[in-house]
Amino acid sequence: MRKWLPLLAVSLSTFMLLVDLTIVSIAAPDLARELHSSFAALQWTVDLYVLVLAALLMAAGSLADRLGRRRVFVVGLVVFALASLACGLAPNTGALIAARGVQGIGAAAMLATNAALLSVTYTGRDRSVAFGVWGAANGAAAAAGPILGGVLTEYVGWRSIFLVNLPVAALAVFLARIALPGGRGPTGRLDLPGVGSFTVAASLVVYGLIRAGGAGWTDPVTVGALAAGVLATVVFVAVERRSADPMLDLALFRRPAFTVLMLGAAALTAAAFANLVFVSLWAQSVLGLGALSAGLVLAPMAVVAFVVAGAGGRLLHGVAPRYSIGSGLLLVAAGTALCTLVGPESGWAALVPGLCVTGIGVGLSTPVLASAALSVVPPERAGMANGASNTFRQLGYALALPVLATVVTARAESVLAGAVPSPSAVAERLTGGGYAELLGQAPAAVLRAAYAAGLDRIFTVSAVLAAVVGVAVLALLRPSTRPEPTTVLVEASARG
Repeated sequence: MRKWLPLLAVSLSTFMLLVDLTIVSIAAPDLARELHSSFAALQWTVDLYVLVLAALLMAAGSLADRLGRRRVFVVGLVVFALASLACGLAPNTGALIAARGVQGIGAAAMLATNAALLSVTYTGRDRSVAFGVWGAANGAAAAAGPILGGVLTEYVGWRSIFLVNLPVAALAVFLARIALPGGRGPTGRLDLPGVGSFTVAASLVVYGLIRAGGAGWTDPVTVGALAAGVLATVVFVAVERRSADPMLDLALFRRPAFTVLMLGAAALTAAAFANLVFVSLWAQSVLGLGALSAGLVLAPMAVVAFVVAGAGGRLLHGVAPRYSIGSGLLLVAAGTALCTLVGPESGWAALVPGLCVTGIGVGLSTPVLASAALSVVPPERAGMANGASNTFRQLGYALALPVLATVVTARAESVLAGAVPSPSAVAERLTGGGYAELLGQAPAAVLRAAYAAGLDRIFTVSAVLAAVVGVAVLALLRPSTRPEPTTVLVEASARG
């Protein structure tokens, strides 16, 4: 069994860093009460983590090639653990948000090295099994976050959702030191201008989207942030086109297969996971469930995704990636569409069919996305393609969260118009988890109808996004005559 210790180390790190994407959502009401946080501030506790993770993934991959993958992986674990400690001890929202940003740095170092470490450790059927298990950890982690968060928040307290990372990280560091191979890939110059311009562009756009949810799309600060984000994106494109050793070779986007895979990676997290934040808030505030019960509402999706991803690594080895990814996204579309059955008088059970179908789609797509991008690029760009795929997955979630927050609030406001004196303010408080506090200001039936309408709208948006991108994947991602993707990565690394 010693041969599976590297897989255990990598899977533990992946599960831990991806759980932290969604674990905050279930603790949001308790966190907001203790730290007196606004809904916008709560969004930043999620989005800053994801932004830093997305912005630094490709840079972390480059550093791993230069310094050694195991070394960067272990440093990432240590940084993540220390930042988790800071999160658990945070005295206010500002300190928590800052610590979450540092967590993102550690998470980037871990995630950027995971696929490469597995690919150089395992061969043949063992490699397929390893990537299947790793994919299962990917697929289940984001959905399992609220479940674990519910258990810890209800029985220990919200701070424990961060402190629990410490023993997990310690075990992963120990396993990494005794079981993971060393070695480096091809070295190259670290593209600091590219990293900087990409980080600024993504941060400004996400800030503008979050700001729009509270201040409106015509607010001068909102418009300025979005315009500056577009300008920073133009700068990033110019920098990368002129760089001799770019963080992201933009010529790869001339390949339809690569472009549609990046869209698929972003759409998967945007459509399947971003809406879970609002499901958690609805379950706790409107349905009155405790943190544990609210987390268990999402259990069907987590369990199904884990089982399907684990089995898929062994059973779907010879299936073309476009079928696994494309059909997976279409199933995500069908699942989120089924979730629109939620109405004003619905309970949590109304979500179960949709969450199960969504879990199947997540389980089919996630393991293949980790390797499919490598098969559509030249071997020397294999590491870059892996980093780009992970980056787009996180960026999809980071951008979708504020967009869906704006959508759910706007739809709730339209239902509340005429029924309450200040529909905009009430809608913002309602969708931020303030249902109980609003009962004296508006009839319960109206508030429930408003939140249900908001959920219906974000599920519809998620379904349309997943369906459109799923069809595009089926149409544009053609079978490859290249070697097995993980083999390509090994060969590319060996040349270094």
